[in-house]
Amino acid sequence: MIRKIFCLSVVLVMISFSCFAADTIKIGLMGPLTGNWANTGKEMKQVVDLLAEDYNSKGGVLGKQIKVIAVDDEGTPQGAMQAAQELVRQTVTAVIGSVTSSATGASQDIFNMARIIQITNASSAVGLSEKNFKYFFRTCPRDDEQSRVIVQTFQKMNLKKLAILYDNTATYAIGLTHDVRGLAQQQKISIVFDGSLTARQMDYSDILKKIKAMNPDSVFFAGYYKEAAQLLRQKKEMGWNVVFIGGDGTNNPKLVSIAGEKAAEGFYFLSPPLPNELTTIYGKKFLTEFKKKYGYFPQSIDSILAGDAFRVIVNAIREKESRDPDVIADYLHHGFMDTSGLTGYINFDAKGDRLNDLYGVYRVDAQGRFVVQRMYQFGDIVK
Repeated sequence: MIRKIFCLSVVLVMISFSCFAADTIKIGLMGPLTGNWANTGKEMKQVVDLLAEDYNSKGGVLGKQIKVIAVDDEGTPQGAMQAAQELVRQTVTAVIGSVTSSATGASQDIFNMARIIQITNASSAVGLSEKNFKYFFRTCPRDDEQSRVIVQTFQKMNLKKLAILYDNTATYAIGLTHDVRGLAQQQKISIVFDGSLTARQMDYSDILKKIKAMNPDSVFFAGYYKEAAQLLRQKKEMGWNVVFIGGDGTNNPKLVSIAGEKAAEGFYFLSPPLPNELTTIYGKKFLTEFKKKYGYFPQSIDSILAGDAFRVIVNAIREKESRDPDVIADYLHHGFMDTSGLTGYINFDAKGDRLNDLYGVYRVDAQGRFVVQRMYQFGDIVK
């Protein structure tokens, strides 16, 4: 057994170094190209492909062209493990992704053992960076920052009786709920209901009736957009007008099409700034180039954060003139700063977490549009 483990480790190290001699620099993109998050995954690929075209038109990096290798992980742990193994076989220099925290978590050990830089653009579960993996980073904020903004939103809206509902099958939702619960209790917000649902069910009317009987001022849902849409639709059918607030997992254009505009109207959710809220010069320029290339503006902030991850990887390689994973990881942890990121300044702490957190509070209007209500940075309202 020891001999097998040793041989596997040697093979993985050899694979991770073999990319140095290649004529191209391979960057992996691991995301849900099919399944519930396919719209996000496909847009991530469009963003990264467009950036790669731009860099390649200007000579690439280190005199080599960049090749993007996209692998579908379906947004699931099993799919992510298979995708990660495929990207290791493809001898990529670094990997962007994945979207869901459970998928990213399932791939981390594989990339860490192979000494491949991994930058997730959307997986916000706190535990992912508490493992202290040297090669793991993220361009999205963590859930503990999100939970602070959520509780601040309760307070700003003077909501004093809270019902908490979460998806008990999602790592992201369980962790976010834990943080929101603790902070709400610290702030003396009364929690009148605290329970879970199981994802992919068709009828949540029973649990909604239980929550309604507790007469909360608001319902906070930690989970993903499909379940949120079902809850909104069934809440509307009940004639219940309680304030409904979701975490960033509910941010998806399909939420409105599933729930219906009337049911979705008034729904609040937290998210890093949506693409149309980008204020950086480079970000605005990129949105124009994306529209020119694909005929529409990007809808998902996760795809823009994937673009930030791509820029981090390429710029770090260029600045250090190296693809050595240890050189790149050390630089990202200690000294890297992208002052022209798509979503603003980008740098990382010792755990690989992004330091420049920014969250928006959005409300769905009568036309199904996501309208920003306020913007928080480092806990302060900046818009």
